[in-house]
Amino acid sequence: MSAINYSEKIPNNVNLSEDKTLQRALEHWQPNYLQWWSDLGPDGSQNFDVYLRTAVSVEPQGWAQFGHVKMPDYRWGIFLNPKEEGRQVNFGEHKGEAAWQDVPGEHRANLRRIIVTQGDTEPASVEQQRHLGLTAPSQYDLRNLFQVNVEEGRHLWAMVYLLHKYFGRDGREEADAMLERHSGDADNPRILGAFNEKTPDWLSFYMFTYFTDRDGKFQLCALAESGFDPLARTTKFMLTEEAHHMFVGESGVSRVIARTCEVMNQLKTDDPAKIRAAGVIDLPTIQRYLNFHFSVTIDLFGADESSNAAIFYNSGLKGRFEETKREDDHRLHGRTYKVLGVEKAGSGGQLVEREVPLLNALNEVLRDDYIKDSIGGVNRWNKVIEKAGIPFRLVAPHKAFNRRIGTLAGANVTPQGQVVSTEEWAARHDDWLPSAEDRAFVASLMGRVVDAGKFANWIAPPVMGINRQPIDFDYVRFN
Repeated sequence: MSAINYSEKIPNNVNLSEDKTLQRALEHWQPNYLQWWSDLGPDGSQNFDVYLRTAVSVEPQGWAQFGHVKMPDYRWGIFLNPKEEGRQVNFGEHKGEAAWQDVPGEHRANLRRIIVTQGDTEPASVEQQRHLGLTAPSQYDLRNLFQVNVEEGRHLWAMVYLLHKYFGRDGREEADAMLERHSGDADNPRILGAFNEKTPDWLSFYMFTYFTDRDGKFQLCALAESGFDPLARTTKFMLTEEAHHMFVGESGVSRVIARTCEVMNQLKTDDPAKIRAAGVIDLPTIQRYLNFHFSVTIDLFGADESSNAAIFYNSGLKGRFEETKREDDHRLHGRTYKVLGVEKAGSGGQLVEREVPLLNALNEVLRDDYIKDSIGGVNRWNKVIEKAGIPFRLVAPHKAFNRRIGTLAGANVTPQGQVVSTEEWAARHDDWLPSAEDRAFVASLMGRVVDAGKFANWIAPPVMGINRQPIDFDYVRFN
């Protein structure tokens, strides 16, 4: 197994000690990272003993061990999947060539940009979730939040290693800048819009980890196809950890729904006011939160037509989701793909499809793959509602709804995909997206539950504990 060396100051499986210059550079960056964690990591958590999973190898059959640890003492490190001998570039103009172990000079700027953009999202989400621990609905959920946080921190380390090792002074400066930008900062915000949004409550957190971390999955899968082998090996291991984040989101929303349905059946009502009065989150509000997080997240895939996407693909830097499983020539010349736009007519207009070169539509291809995957989880949430015998179904909104990127940016499109006038959009906005009143109500339910095995009124307990532990295990020991 590719064991991780925990005897070194920076745990790793890349023989860091053999490259003293790189080791010194990363050890110089490490205190700045720890200071960032202290300043902008989970609020008030420095002395908690948290039941965390730590990677001990990169093989799926045994890559983690569990134990109580203080988060500032968590062993963040650098872990790459084992090298695949004979690996080739599998797409683009370099298809069939040996995968690159060093950065090709002509692709240096684009590769750096890809790595920086991915790396910047990792500390951003920790910053967005900084205060959530103060209102955790249970020890179980608090521990899951902290596990997500430390793994996002490790994903930052993964990208910082690549920048330091392969990009010289430019890379070191970019690594420093990732600790200087901050989520929502008016002067120096994070690069991508969704990572400057607030995550003010736990329903937002579950939606974020379901939808936005799923964007992470698809972006990492596309980068795991990269012809730049160290990036591919790095992101393949990151995907192992990303799966847990999506589980936290999907199961969290499912438990919120289960508790709501339980109360609805007890009260024999679907009146949102009565359901809120009972201290749980009504299903229409859950739908509005879903609409918001889904629409904000699909903007992360970028413009529907992108010359950069074509360049990244042609250059062998970033592939499609499950690139090697696709049955085409993996060069895509002469092929087309349908993208949506708005054709103005009457009071609003209508959505129209048009064919564009596939190479320029690769963001849209990845977005569509993501949407299919996301809808799977929404269907699983609906099974919880269906099992409770309640005639309500959650629906993923139309992909043109509430868009801020690409040709659909600013279009007034309902969740059902109907183009409406600016006046109708303004009048019905709060029917489709969380209102200030919705957010204030959800915030009013948030209060920390610290006793082992106890849960806030608005969420059901999980079906099982973590690592075969009981539900009432001490997942967090408050010192």
